[in-house]
Amino acid sequence: MKRHFLLFPILILMLATPALADLTKISDNVYSYVGATDASPTHSFAANAGIVIGRDGVLVVDTLISAKEGERFLADIRKVTTKPIRYVVDTHTHLDHALGNCVFAREGATIISHEAERSSLAQNGAEILRKAGNYGLKPEDMAGTEIVLPSLTFSDRLTIDLGGETVELLRIAPSHTAGSTIVYLPAQKLLFSGDILFTDFHPFFADGDLPNWAKTLDAILGMDVERIVPGHGPLSTKKDLQEMKEYLRLFDAKARDLVATGKDVDTVAAQLAKVLPKRTLAEWMIPANLKARYLQKQ
Repeated sequence: MKRHFLLFPILILMLATPALADLTKISDNVYSYVGATDASPTHSFAANAGIVIGRDGVLVVDTLISAKEGERFLADIRKVTTKPIRYVVDTHTHLDHALGNCVFAREGATIISHEAERSSLAQNGAEILRKAGNYGLKPEDMAGTEIVLPSLTFSDRLTIDLGGETVELLRIAPSHTAGSTIVYLPAQKLLFSGDILFTDFHPFFADGDLPNWAKTLDAILGMDVERIVPGHGPLSTKKDLQEMKEYLRLFDAKARDLVATGKDVDTVAAQLAKVLPKRTLAEWMIPANLKARYLQKQ
């Protein structure tokens, strides 16, 4: 997590935030935050997180950016179910998705991730927490937040039986991060994509493997899936996967061409904004990706 969200101080200039939404019911036993429009640091940059409820307990998908945000999430979960929280799955370990782990570890949950994500959090977590101000977060925002590493890891696939609901964890290839994982409910044709998919939200991809990311999107397109909870944005479909793939392809091609002209980051970002597929939120990701991936020497 060497380059994450390098331009997050820009977020301090964003508009006042709306009231926070409760969990949305996706199906009889699945709830999630989806489509938040408050993309401020203290609201986890509008990251989605959700739960799957089985007969034997609850599986949590991602834990947001801090103990405070994790506590908000836990309180919303308790409005829906009193069943024990058995598992947490970190789809990846960027701060906005995994720094609330400490809240759920105290609930006795087993924290799960791909092995590469555990390694990343072990290597970078303490520094990320120490430098939280670089992401627009104040000490009071991060009060009580501790780095909690996953205690269970996997390489390619892990199947969890929640009792009446089978959940498959799949890492197809390096994509948004080395170990980005999807959480798939085959019986419901539903999955949580983590940040493999951003919908109506400019993606962050400075740490990504773009060729393998495209292959991962193709693999999900080939799955029996009808509904997708993206890492950021509203409830989605395969159409959004196609648009995500095109966004990454177009950004990479245009950025390389524009950077070769020697123009500064602001000029290149403005030109990219004119040609990229339109997204409602997080246009500040365009210069962030440029600086981290294409303009490191400038």
